[in-house]
Amino acid sequence: MPKDSRDVADVTTDPAVSATGKTAVLYRMDLPNHLCPSGQKARWLLDRHGYKVDDRLFRERSEVDAFKEAHDVPTTPQIWIDGERVGGYDALREKLTDYDPKAKTYKPVLYLFAVAAATALALSIGFLGAITWQTLGWFISVSMILLGMQKLRDIESFTTMFLNYDLLARKWVPYAYVYPWVETAAGILMTGMLLTWLAAPVALFVATIGAISVFKAVYIDKRELKCACVGGGSNVPLGFVSLTENLMMMGMAIVMLVQIAN
Repeated sequence: MPKDSRDVADVTTDPAVSATGKTAVLYRMDLPNHLCPSGQKARWLLDRHGYKVDDRLFRERSEVDAFKEAHDVPTTPQIWIDGERVGGYDALREKLTDYDPKAKTYKPVLYLFAVAAATALALSIGFLGAITWQTLGWFISVSMILLGMQKLRDIESFTTMFLNYDLLARKWVPYAYVYPWVETAAGILMTGMLLTWLAAPVALFVATIGAISVFKAVYIDKRELKCACVGGGSNVPLGFVSLTENLMMMGMAIVMLVQIAN
């Protein structure tokens, strides 16, 4: 039977023996000043997949330390299923779902573009009362803002990835640090249709360099790299998405420059 949440961790019985069938053993911290979030997520994931959870809670730090030493594990939570130790929450997630921390994915970019599209639609309907060409313009400019913010979130990780392929940044490293600020600022100005004479040429400049850099790295040099478009640490492949990002910026900038000229 699952342990009552009021019980303290049972360290007297072998978790491998108790973890049979659809019963999982979960050791996690529930200290007076810390309720382990990974432990909570592990409990939820096990419940979601139909397991009865033998929930063994640590109430004191000394219990946690003794457990880690006894089982030679660096962290908690720790989970046992089918008589074997699975590991922590990430290992459990890999076992029970299709999660692969090393897999390449476009999801971060797709989510970002979806939010940008929804924002552009809201602006168009709310202020213009209809979907127009300005909707597309707002989609691109809002995307620039969101992409820039992702880069600024961890600028060191971004610059490390960016220097792998951007031609100007590889010649002049400070450009890698300037780029996210330029992209974000240009997106803000384009969204508000302010200082177009400044925002449009700057956006065209950085986007053109970006497009050439991506095209060379992916389609000429045939290099397999991660894209820095959504910041450092992502598993988004460098290629079509990053090239599209730069081409959208170029297109937006050119349209705005034509409008100025007319």
